[in-house]
Amino acid sequence: MKQLALLLVVFTLAASAANYTAQQTTRDGVEVVVLTDAARRTVVTLVPSAGNATYEMKVNGKDVLRTPVGNLAEFKKKPGSNGIPFLAPWANRIDSTFFYANGKKYNFNLDLKNLSLGRNKFPIHGLLGNSPAWRVAAVKADRRAAEVTSRLEFYKYPDLMAQFPFAHTIEMTHRLSDGVLEVETVLINHSTEPMPNAIGFHSYFRVNDAPPDQWKLHVGARDHWVLSPELIPTGERKPVAYADPLPLAGVRFDDVFSNLVRGADGRGEFWLQGKTEKVSVIFGPKYDVAVIFFGGRDNIAIETMAAITNGYNMAHAGTYKELQSVPPGGQWRESFWIKPTGF
Repeated sequence: MKQLALLLVVFTLAASAANYTAQQTTRDGVEVVVLTDAARRTVVTLVPSAGNATYEMKVNGKDVLRTPVGNLAEFKKKPGSNGIPFLAPWANRIDSTFFYANGKKYNFNLDLKNLSLGRNKFPIHGLLGNSPAWRVAAVKADRRAAEVTSRLEFYKYPDLMAQFPFAHTIEMTHRLSDGVLEVETVLINHSTEPMPNAIGFHSYFRVNDAPPDQWKLHVGARDHWVLSPELIPTGERKPVAYADPLPLAGVRFDDVFSNLVRGADGRGEFWLQGKTEKVSVIFGPKYDVAVIFFGGRDNIAIETMAAITNGYNMAHAGTYKELQSVPPGGQWRESFWIKPTGF
């Protein structure tokens, strides 16, 4: 009987380990990493060579993210408003063709053609949205999770350093466990000065069991920033004053929120819900800003951010006190989680 019990334990552990898989492969001629949680029928597809973006997160064959019609080759050429793009060294807009850090003014070099410009002709969404500079460092699966770690050595690229002259490395781990995707980011500052941090993720979510005018949103924040016509925070904040949950019928968003409501574990949460399908975006303590974009179509962006829009210049002006930085030789580490239920 003891031998039978031991065999049962070994079989259970083996089955548990086999539940998670992590595989580097090629799809549509593009290298991808696929993380699978077979027990929860959840599959996450990542594209390291296209900004290390998350392309799909499917649960029971239903995509939690907005994924473009077409194939991965087309996505790599033009990711657009899909999946989960990573935005760095800043997310969203800057109000000038320069930024301030540590009391110093740094001008952008528009001639390098590696900046995305918004409708006001000022830089938007950083430098890495579709970067091919990511390299896969480790792929593994065990009985607890499937994960991949990718790395971008920013300091090796002169055109990047010309725009943001802080030598650093970014390491990002996508970890799938119990049907939940964790995205952990580490910034390693090689510079001799503190490196300001305004990174973010422009995640596009959807639910499939109801049309957008029947979706509901939980806004888990206390502060709602007043924006200029150019969608730049003015420095004024007002209390969040929405129904909870908020029906999205007739509602449009391109708004900045901060001072998140947090549980005992220090985490905040926003969520989108249809009839039974629900996507929760859980913010680690160092992510204290969310930008919500909703145009009434088939997706809503719930953006996880380390700073508000234009955080560098607003910190210099004294209208934003919460800007984080990475000390010389130091690291910044934080995660957010995507938790689908009801799919």
